[in-house]
Amino acid sequence: MTNMAIWVLAGAVLGWVGFTYLKLNEDRSTMISVIIGVAGAFIGGKLLAPMFVTASTVPGAFSAPTLVFAAALAAGFLFAGDKIHKRWGV
Repeated sequence: MTNMAIWVLAGAVLGWVGFTYLKLNEDRSTMISVIIGVAGAFIGGKLLAPMFVTASTVPGAFSAPTLVFAAALAAGFLFAGDKIHKRWGV
């Protein structure tokens, strides 16, 4: 449960940083960027990281590699969302 809260927080921070400093999803609101970041972090940490990152020795314990994977996928979602919006205006 702690890992999920950290992933969500990391995704939200990345969404805010992406909107504020990197000007990703600039035509939309900050909240959309935060939601995209949270979704990317959750999917990265919960669904994809177990396939690519080794599991921690104690189930439910904090895992730094999983956090990095979740943050990377959140950043990827933010970048892809920005490019899709600029290309098709969706």
